[in-house]
Amino acid sequence: MSPPAGFLNRHLVPALTALSDNTYLSAIRAGMVSVVPLTIIGGFFMILSYLPVPGWEKWIAPYLPLLQVPVTATFGLLAVFVCFAIGYDLGKRLGLEAIVSASISTGVFLMISLKLGDLTLDMDRLGSKGLFTAILVALICVRVQRFFNDRQLVIKLPESVPTVVYESFLSLSPLFFLMVGFWLVRFVLGVDIDHWVQAAFKPLVFALNTLPGILAYAFLVTLLWSVGINGDNAMDAIVAPIFLQYLAENVTAMSAGQPLPYITANGFFTTFVNVGGTGATIALALVLWNSREPGFRKISRLSLPTQIFQINEPIFFGIPIVLNPIFMIPYVLNAMILTTCSYLLMAWGVIPKPFVNVPWTTPPIIGHYLVCGGSWKAAVWGAVSIVIAMGVYYPFAKAAERQRLQAEAAGTANK
Repeated sequence: MSPPAGFLNRHLVPALTALSDNTYLSAIRAGMVSVVPLTIIGGFFMILSYLPVPGWEKWIAPYLPLLQVPVTATFGLLAVFVCFAIGYDLGKRLGLEAIVSASISTGVFLMISLKLGDLTLDMDRLGSKGLFTAILVALICVRVQRFFNDRQLVIKLPESVPTVVYESFLSLSPLFFLMVGFWLVRFVLGVDIDHWVQAAFKPLVFALNTLPGILAYAFLVTLLWSVGINGDNAMDAIVAPIFLQYLAENVTAMSAGQPLPYITANGFFTTFVNVGGTGATIALALVLWNSREPGFRKISRLSLPTQIFQINEPIFFGIPIVLNPIFMIPYVLNAMILTTCSYLLMAWGVIPKPFVNVPWTTPPIIGHYLVCGGSWKAAVWGAVSIVIAMGVYYPFAKAAERQRLQAEAAGTANK
């Protein structure tokens, strides 16, 4: 094991593994994943609304308000769905009645989303702008519910009553406490909770849409993968709300006919950087397809079908790339190159910014085409990305191939 890898294993890996397995971060990650189908459905209607086909805009104009309904019902209520999902998952992890936890969290979140004047719901806060507040409210509500349960500060009915009724009465005390507490802060003291939460996260939200910020993220994700930690999962609980907020803002801008504000919206990293898997490893499989070393050749051919759907564990652990300095370098380097090039192409307007959410398992090139709303330029860039990644992997793959062949030849000669 190389000295840098040894240092990472001793000092960095344990801390990051603990962070990845943290109950609260795991609940956030699960909650964000659960809303992905909603954003995919909303994205489907976005594609229908803005197909890059000559004459389509004029033909679809009369139906555009109808097509925007599912978009508003999904992206426009993202924070509500996220709050419910995180409350549910965290309640289940903490041994509580999950549906009660989700209901308490959502009820409190909706209450603080009321406007101070006319007490109508502020729709902006129910969408992407309220994501961080929704996450915070869900975590606080479920934690308070667990506190009340642990200390028996609940109303208990006889066990003979139906379970649903029994569980609902258990929630009365924490629900009353939470409602009164948030009511005092938001409406009596007039504290704009959402404003303060947004202000706290603003530096991170800003940084991840800059080239240095997204490069730092790409470096950290691939570095974690290189030492055996799923970097995407480890970071997802932190960055997923931000990337999803970017995507929702891009959807809003597209619907209003305005320039899209965010380059690194959800889909940028999973599609344009993780081409055929994190580190663009589909390119490595293609480079090793006809390798002179039988082991490399077999692994590349077995793993390629999975990498078409962005799943690269077979080649990642089969070669292996993990803790292998020869392959760690191009693995990280490809992520940095593709991040930089994709970012600049979008910043210069060569290819569109992402505004459609597609499943992360969508094959490369097709995913590039769809995530930008049907852009052939994005699809061409997807193909070029694979060629670039092959060029980066090629000298390292050949060096590893020579090393293994020499080792095999030496082993044969010694027998």
